[in-house]
Amino acid sequence: MENIPFFNYPALFEQRKDEYLDIVQDVLSRGAYIMQQDLFDFENDLAKYLGVKHAIGVADGTMALLASLMAVGIGRGDEVIVPSHTFIASAAAIHHSGAKPILADCQEDHLIDPNSIAKLITSKTKAIMPVQLNGRVANMDAINKIATKHDLIIIEDSCQALGAKYKNQFAGTFGLTGTFSFFPAKTLGCFGDGGAVVTNSDEVAAKIRMIRDHGRDPIDGKVKIFGFNSRLDNLQAAILGLKLKYYDEDVFRRRQIATLYHLHLCAIEQILLPPAPDSEVDHFDVFQNYEIEAQDRDKLREFLSKAGVGTILQWGGYTIHQYSELGFNSDLKYTEEMTKKFMLLPLHAMLSDKDVVYICKKINEFYDSKNN
Repeated sequence: MENIPFFNYPALFEQRKDEYLDIVQDVLSRGAYIMQQDLFDFENDLAKYLGVKHAIGVADGTMALLASLMAVGIGRGDEVIVPSHTFIASAAAIHHSGAKPILADCQEDHLIDPNSIAKLITSKTKAIMPVQLNGRVANMDAINKIATKHDLIIIEDSCQALGAKYKNQFAGTFGLTGTFSFFPAKTLGCFGDGGAVVTNSDEVAAKIRMIRDHGRDPIDGKVKIFGFNSRLDNLQAAILGLKLKYYDEDVFRRRQIATLYHLHLCAIEQILLPPAPDSEVDHFDVFQNYEIEAQDRDKLREFLSKAGVGTILQWGGYTIHQYSELGFNSDLKYTEEMTKKFMLLPLHAMLSDKDVVYICKKINEFYDSKNN
Protein backbone atom coordinates (compact mmCIF):
# COMPACT_ATOMS: atom_id res chain seq x y z
CA MET A 1 0.00 0.00 0.00
CA GLU A 2 1.22 3.48 -0.84
CA ASN A 3 1.42 6.36 1.62
CA ILE A 4 0.34 9.58 -0.07
CA PRO A 5 -0.57 12.28 2.45
CA PHE A 6 -2.86 15.09 1.35
CA PHE A 7 -0.03 17.57 1.89
CA ASN A 8 3.65 16.91 2.46
CA TYR A 9 5.31 19.80 4.29
CA PRO A 10 8.58 17.95 5.01
CA ALA A 11 9.09 17.12 1.32
CA LEU A 12 8.49 20.73 0.34
CA PHE A 13 11.07 21.85 2.89
CA GLU A 14 13.65 19.31 1.69
CA GLN A 15 13.18 20.50 -1.89
CA ARG A 16 15.13 23.73 -1.15
CA LYS A 17 16.40 23.03 2.36
CA ASP A 18 19.84 24.57 1.99
CA GLU A 19 18.49 27.81 0.57
CA TYR A 20 15.89 28.11 3.34
CA LEU A 21 18.49 27.53 6.04
CA ASP A 22 20.79 30.10 4.47
CA ILE A 23 17.97 32.65 4.66
CA VAL A 24 17.25 31.88 8.30
CA GLN A 25 20.95 32.21 9.14
CA ASP A 26 21.22 35.49 7.26
CA VAL A 27 18.09 37.14 8.70
CA LEU A 28 18.79 36.06 12.28
CA SER A 29 22.45 37.05 12.14
CA ARG A 30 21.39 40.55 11.08
CA GLY A 31 18.66 40.77 13.72
CA ALA A 32 16.34 41.81 10.89
CA TYR A 33 12.96 40.82 12.28
CA ILE A 34 10.28 43.48 11.74
CA MET A 35 9.77 45.95 8.86
CA GLN A 36 13.22 45.40 7.37
CA GLN A 37 14.60 45.40 3.84
CA ASP A 38 13.65 41.78 3.07
CA LEU A 39 9.98 42.75 3.52
CA PHE A 40 10.28 45.78 1.26
CA ASP A 41 12.12 43.73 -1.37
CA PHE A 42 9.40 41.08 -1.34
CA GLU A 43 6.67 43.70 -1.58
CA ASN A 44 8.39 45.23 -4.60
CA ASP A 45 8.87 41.82 -6.23
CA LEU A 46 5.23 40.84 -5.66
CA ALA A 47 3.98 44.15 -7.07
CA LYS A 48 6.20 43.69 -10.12
CA TYR A 49 5.01 40.09 -10.60
CA LEU A 50 1.36 41.19 -10.61
CA GLY A 51 1.91 44.46 -12.45
CA VAL A 52 0.45 46.67 -9.70
CA LYS A 53 1.70 49.85 -8.00
CA HIS A 54 1.57 48.64 -4.41
CA ALA A 55 1.92 45.38 -2.48
CA ILE A 56 1.70 45.62 1.31
CA GLY A 57 2.68 42.66 3.48
CA VAL A 58 0.39 41.91 6.43
CA ALA A 59 0.10 39.21 9.08
CA ASP A 60 -2.28 36.91 7.19
CA GLY A 61 -4.98 36.71 4.54
CA THR A 62 -7.76 37.52 6.99
CA MET A 63 -6.11 40.79 7.98
CA ALA A 64 -5.53 41.55 4.30
CA LEU A 65 -9.30 41.42 3.82
CA LEU A 66 -10.13 43.40 6.96
CA ALA A 67 -7.53 46.09 6.23
CA SER A 68 -8.89 46.39 2.69
CA LEU A 69 -12.45 46.84 3.89
CA MET A 70 -11.39 49.45 6.45
CA ALA A 71 -9.19 51.32 3.98
CA VAL A 72 -11.98 51.74 1.41
CA GLY A 73 -14.46 52.95 4.01
CA ILE A 74 -16.76 49.96 4.42
CA GLY A 75 -18.37 49.71 7.85
CA ARG A 76 -21.49 49.76 9.96
CA GLY A 77 -24.75 49.61 7.98
CA ASP A 78 -23.09 48.37 4.77
CA GLU A 79 -23.62 45.03 3.07
CA VAL A 80 -20.94 43.10 1.21
CA ILE A 81 -21.80 40.20 -1.10
CA VAL A 82 -19.51 37.18 -0.72
CA PRO A 83 -19.88 33.52 -1.75
CA SER A 84 -20.88 30.92 0.81
CA HIS A 85 -18.29 28.52 -0.62
CA THR A 86 -15.25 30.09 1.01
CA PHE A 87 -13.39 29.99 4.29
CA ILE A 88 -15.15 31.71 7.20
CA ALA A 89 -12.38 34.35 7.20
CA SER A 90 -13.97 36.07 4.19
CA ALA A 91 -17.25 36.64 6.01
CA ALA A 92 -15.51 37.25 9.35
CA ALA A 93 -13.50 40.13 7.88
CA ILE A 94 -16.72 41.72 6.64
CA HIS A 95 -18.35 41.22 10.05
CA HIS A 96 -15.40 42.70 11.94
CA SER A 97 -15.42 45.75 9.66
CA GLY A 98 -18.92 46.45 10.96
CA ALA A 99 -20.63 45.47 7.70
CA LYS A 100 -22.93 42.52 7.03
CA PRO A 101 -21.87 39.58 4.83
CA ILE A 102 -24.55 38.61 2.29
CA LEU A 103 -24.02 35.11 0.96
CA ALA A 104 -24.17 34.27 -2.74
CA ASP A 105 -24.45 30.91 -4.48
CA CYS A 106 -21.70 29.35 -6.56
CA GLN A 107 -21.84 27.67 -9.96
CA GLU A 108 -20.39 24.55 -11.55
CA ASP A 109 -16.76 25.71 -11.33
CA HIS A 110 -17.37 26.32 -7.58
CA LEU A 111 -16.84 30.09 -7.90
CA ILE A 112 -19.36 32.84 -7.16
CA ASP A 113 -22.34 32.98 -9.54
CA PRO A 114 -22.85 36.48 -11.02
CA ASN A 115 -26.57 35.80 -11.36
CA SER A 116 -26.77 35.18 -7.63
CA ILE A 117 -24.91 38.45 -6.96
CA ALA A 118 -27.39 40.45 -9.03
CA LYS A 119 -30.34 39.12 -7.03
CA LEU A 120 -28.80 40.12 -3.68
CA ILE A 121 -28.14 43.81 -4.29
CA THR A 122 -30.02 46.25 -2.04
CA SER A 123 -29.72 49.93 -1.17
CA LYS A 124 -27.23 48.89 1.56
CA THR A 125 -24.88 46.98 -0.73
CA LYS A 126 -21.48 48.65 -0.76
CA ALA A 127 -19.15 46.03 -2.19
CA ILE A 128 -18.73 42.63 -3.83
CA MET A 129 -16.05 40.25 -2.55
CA PRO A 130 -15.48 37.61 -5.26
CA VAL A 131 -13.39 34.74 -3.94
CA GLN A 132 -10.95 33.42 -6.53
CA LEU A 133 -11.14 29.86 -5.27
CA ASN A 134 -8.96 26.80 -5.85
CA GLY A 135 -6.56 28.76 -8.06
CA ARG A 136 -9.21 29.98 -10.52
CA VAL A 137 -10.62 33.44 -11.26
CA ALA A 138 -14.37 34.06 -11.36
CA ASN A 139 -16.21 35.58 -14.33
CA MET A 140 -14.91 39.08 -13.69
CA ASP A 141 -16.51 40.57 -16.81
CA ALA A 142 -19.95 39.82 -15.43
CA ILE A 143 -19.01 40.87 -11.89
CA ASN A 144 -17.43 44.13 -13.03
CA LYS A 145 -20.54 44.89 -15.08
CA ILE A 146 -22.73 44.48 -11.99
CA ALA A 147 -20.36 46.56 -9.87
CA THR A 148 -20.26 49.38 -12.41
CA LYS A 149 -24.04 49.41 -12.82
CA HIS A 150 -24.63 49.72 -9.08
CA ASP A 151 -21.51 51.77 -8.19
CA LEU A 152 -20.05 49.02 -5.99
CA ILE A 153 -16.49 48.47 -4.79
CA ILE A 154 -14.77 45.17 -5.60
CA ILE A 155 -12.52 43.69 -2.92
CA GLU A 156 -10.95 40.50 -4.29
CA ASP A 157 -10.28 37.59 -2.00
CA SER A 158 -7.52 36.04 -4.08
CA CYS A 159 -5.97 34.13 -1.19
CA GLN A 160 -6.07 30.88 -3.19
CA ALA A 161 -5.23 32.29 -6.60
CA LEU A 162 -1.84 34.00 -6.86
CA GLY A 163 -0.82 33.82 -10.51
CA ALA A 164 -4.23 32.75 -11.83
CA LYS A 165 -5.59 34.81 -14.73
CA TYR A 166 -8.88 35.70 -16.37
CA LYS A 167 -8.47 37.02 -19.91
CA ASN A 168 -4.74 37.47 -19.25
CA GLN A 169 -5.32 39.62 -16.14
CA PHE A 170 -4.05 38.41 -12.77
CA ALA A 171 -6.28 37.52 -9.86
CA GLY A 172 -6.15 40.32 -7.32
CA THR A 173 -5.87 43.10 -9.91
CA PHE A 174 -9.54 43.49 -10.87
CA GLY A 175 -10.75 45.23 -7.72
CA LEU A 176 -9.85 48.31 -5.73
CA THR A 177 -7.78 45.88 -3.67
CA GLY A 178 -6.72 42.27 -4.03
CA THR A 179 -5.75 40.09 -1.09
CA PHE A 180 -3.45 37.10 -0.74
CA SER A 181 -2.64 34.53 1.92
CA PHE A 182 0.74 32.88 2.37
CA PHE A 183 -0.47 30.14 4.71
CA PRO A 184 1.91 27.16 4.32
CA ALA A 185 -0.50 25.13 2.18
CA LYS A 186 -1.01 27.94 -0.35
CA THR A 187 0.63 27.87 -3.76
CA LEU A 188 3.03 30.50 -2.39
CA GLY A 189 3.29 29.56 1.27
CA CYS A 190 5.63 30.70 4.02
CA PHE A 191 6.60 28.85 7.22
CA GLY A 192 3.72 30.24 9.28
CA ASP A 193 1.10 32.88 8.59
CA GLY A 194 1.44 35.72 6.13
CA GLY A 195 -0.59 37.82 3.72
CA ALA A 196 -0.58 40.82 1.42
CA VAL A 197 -2.82 43.47 -0.07
CA VAL A 198 -2.26 44.78 -3.59
CA THR A 199 -3.73 47.93 -5.09
CA ASN A 200 -3.14 50.62 -7.69
CA SER A 201 -4.57 53.30 -5.40
CA ASP A 202 -1.98 55.46 -3.63
CA GLU A 203 -4.59 56.55 -1.08
CA VAL A 204 -5.71 53.02 -0.21
CA ALA A 205 -2.11 51.78 -0.01
CA ALA A 206 -1.18 54.57 2.40
CA LYS A 207 -4.12 53.67 4.67
CA ILE A 208 -3.29 49.96 4.66
CA ARG A 209 0.34 50.68 5.55
CA MET A 210 -0.93 52.57 8.60
CA ILE A 211 -3.57 49.98 9.51
CA ARG A 212 -0.99 47.17 9.57
CA ASP A 213 1.31 49.08 11.95
CA HIS A 214 -0.85 50.38 14.80
CA GLY A 215 -2.11 53.30 12.70
CA ARG A 216 1.34 54.86 12.39
CA ASP A 217 2.22 56.91 9.34
CA PRO A 218 5.41 55.31 7.90
CA ILE A 219 6.61 58.76 6.82
CA ASP A 220 6.66 60.58 10.16
CA GLY A 221 5.88 57.75 12.63
CA LYS A 222 2.86 59.60 14.02
CA VAL A 223 -0.29 57.61 14.87
CA LYS A 224 -3.09 58.98 12.71
CA ILE A 225 -5.75 56.23 12.77
CA PHE A 226 -6.60 53.21 14.89
CA GLY A 227 -4.78 50.21 13.46
CA PHE A 228 -3.50 46.75 14.31
CA ASN A 229 -0.27 44.92 14.95
CA SER A 230 -0.47 43.11 11.63
CA ARG A 231 2.87 43.21 9.87
CA LEU A 232 4.34 40.46 7.70
CA ASP A 233 7.49 39.62 9.61
CA ASN A 234 10.80 39.95 7.86
CA LEU A 235 11.87 36.30 8.07
CA GLN A 236 8.67 35.11 6.39
CA ALA A 237 9.08 37.82 3.74
CA ALA A 238 12.62 36.63 3.02
CA ILE A 239 11.37 33.04 2.61
CA LEU A 240 8.58 34.24 0.33
CA GLY A 241 11.03 36.27 -1.72
CA LEU A 242 12.98 33.11 -2.48
CA LYS A 243 9.87 31.07 -3.20
CA LEU A 244 8.52 33.72 -5.57
CA LYS A 245 11.58 33.19 -7.79
CA TYR A 246 10.54 29.55 -8.27
CA TYR A 247 6.80 30.22 -8.31
CA ASP A 248 6.12 29.80 -12.02
CA GLU A 249 7.94 26.44 -11.93
CA ASP A 250 5.69 25.28 -9.09
CA VAL A 251 2.56 26.42 -10.93
CA PHE A 252 3.72 24.58 -14.06
CA ARG A 253 4.04 21.39 -12.01
CA ARG A 254 0.59 21.87 -10.47
CA ARG A 255 -0.92 22.21 -13.93
CA GLN A 256 0.86 19.03 -15.05
CA ILE A 257 -0.69 17.18 -12.11
CA ALA A 258 -4.14 18.58 -12.88
CA THR A 259 -3.75 17.42 -16.48
CA LEU A 260 -2.92 13.90 -15.27
CA TYR A 261 -5.94 13.83 -12.98
CA HIS A 262 -8.20 14.92 -15.82
CA LEU A 263 -6.74 12.35 -18.22
CA HIS A 264 -7.29 9.44 -15.84
CA LEU A 265 -10.59 10.49 -14.24
CA CYS A 266 -12.59 12.22 -16.98
CA ALA A 267 -14.38 9.03 -18.04
CA ILE A 268 -15.94 8.46 -14.61
CA GLU A 269 -19.55 9.59 -14.82
CA GLN A 270 -19.96 9.79 -11.04
CA ILE A 271 -17.36 12.57 -10.72
CA LEU A 272 -17.45 16.23 -11.73
CA LEU A 273 -13.91 17.50 -12.35
CA PRO A 274 -12.66 21.09 -12.47
CA PRO A 275 -11.92 22.42 -15.97
CA ALA A 276 -8.72 20.94 -17.37
CA PRO A 277 -5.71 23.22 -17.89
CA ASP A 278 -5.95 25.10 -21.19
CA SER A 279 -9.50 23.87 -21.80
CA GLU A 280 -10.89 27.41 -21.57
CA VAL A 281 -9.24 30.25 -23.43
CA ASP A 282 -10.28 32.88 -20.86
CA HIS A 283 -8.86 31.07 -17.83
CA PHE A 284 -5.36 30.27 -16.61
CA ASP A 285 -5.80 28.23 -13.43
CA VAL A 286 -2.96 27.61 -10.96
CA PHE A 287 -4.70 24.73 -9.13
CA GLN A 288 -4.28 25.71 -5.52
CA ASN A 289 -6.60 22.76 -4.96
CA TYR A 290 -8.06 19.95 -7.04
CA GLU A 291 -11.66 20.01 -5.89
CA ILE A 292 -14.08 17.47 -7.34
CA GLU A 293 -17.70 16.52 -6.77
CA ALA A 294 -18.01 12.78 -6.17
CA GLN A 295 -21.02 10.53 -5.75
CA ASP A 296 -20.71 8.32 -2.68
CA ARG A 297 -18.05 10.75 -1.51
CA ASP A 298 -17.71 9.56 2.05
CA LYS A 299 -17.31 5.93 0.98
CA LEU A 300 -14.79 7.00 -1.67
CA ARG A 301 -12.75 8.87 0.94
CA GLU A 302 -12.80 5.83 3.23
CA PHE A 303 -11.69 3.60 0.35
CA LEU A 304 -8.84 5.95 -0.54
CA SER A 305 -7.77 6.24 3.09
CA LYS A 306 -7.47 2.47 3.34
CA ALA A 307 -5.36 2.61 0.16
CA GLY A 308 -3.01 5.15 1.79
CA VAL A 309 -4.33 8.28 0.05
CA GLY A 310 -5.13 11.37 2.09
CA THR A 311 -8.06 13.57 1.10
CA ILE A 312 -9.84 16.42 2.87
CA LEU A 313 -13.10 18.33 2.76
CA GLN A 314 -12.52 22.04 2.29
CA TRP A 315 -13.72 24.13 5.26
CA GLY A 316 -14.23 20.89 7.18
CA GLY A 317 -17.12 20.01 4.87
CA TYR A 318 -19.24 23.10 5.59
CA THR A 319 -19.90 26.26 3.64
CA ILE A 320 -20.71 29.52 5.39
CA HIS A 321 -24.48 29.50 4.89
CA GLN A 322 -24.61 26.32 6.98
CA TYR A 323 -23.25 28.07 10.09
CA SER A 324 -26.62 28.67 11.72
CA GLU A 325 -24.85 29.54 14.98
CA LEU A 326 -23.67 32.72 13.25
CA GLY A 327 -27.16 33.63 12.08
CA PHE A 328 -26.87 32.44 8.48
CA ASN A 329 -29.82 30.70 6.85
CA SER A 330 -29.52 31.45 3.12
CA ASP A 331 -31.16 29.17 0.54
CA LEU A 332 -28.29 28.44 -1.85
CA LYS A 333 -29.28 25.48 -3.96
CA TYR A 334 -26.08 24.72 -5.85
CA THR A 335 -23.82 25.27 -2.87
CA GLU A 336 -26.03 23.13 -0.65
CA GLU A 337 -25.96 20.18 -3.05
CA MET A 338 -22.26 20.62 -3.84
CA THR A 339 -21.38 20.46 -0.15
CA LYS A 340 -22.67 16.90 -0.04
CA LYS A 341 -20.23 15.84 -2.75
CA PHE A 342 -17.15 18.09 -2.73
CA MET A 343 -13.69 16.86 -1.72
CA LEU A 344 -10.04 17.67 -2.39
CA LEU A 345 -7.51 15.27 -3.90
CA PRO A 346 -3.79 15.67 -3.14
CA LEU A 347 -2.11 18.34 -5.25
CA HIS A 348 1.24 19.94 -4.51
CA ALA A 349 4.50 20.43 -6.35
CA MET A 350 6.21 17.39 -4.79
CA LEU A 351 3.52 14.92 -5.84
CA SER A 352 4.97 12.50 -8.39
CA ASP A 353 3.31 11.27 -11.59
CA LYS A 354 3.39 7.79 -10.05
CA ASP A 355 1.45 9.07 -7.04
CA VAL A 356 -1.20 10.69 -9.25
CA VAL A 357 -1.62 7.58 -11.40
CA TYR A 358 -1.99 5.46 -8.24
CA ILE A 359 -4.65 7.78 -6.82
CA CYS A 360 -6.57 7.71 -10.10
CA LYS A 361 -6.27 3.94 -10.30
CA LYS A 362 -7.84 3.58 -6.87
CA ILE A 363 -10.67 5.99 -7.72
CA ASN A 364 -11.41 4.02 -10.89
CA GLU A 365 -11.36 0.78 -8.90
CA PHE A 366 -13.89 2.21 -6.45
CA TYR A 367 -16.39 3.21 -9.12
CA ASP A 368 -15.80 0.08 -11.21
CA SER A 369 -16.79 -1.99 -8.18
CA LYS A 370 -19.94 0.09 -7.79
CA ASN A 371 -20.89 -0.40 -11.44
CA ASN A 372 -20.39 -4.18 -11.50
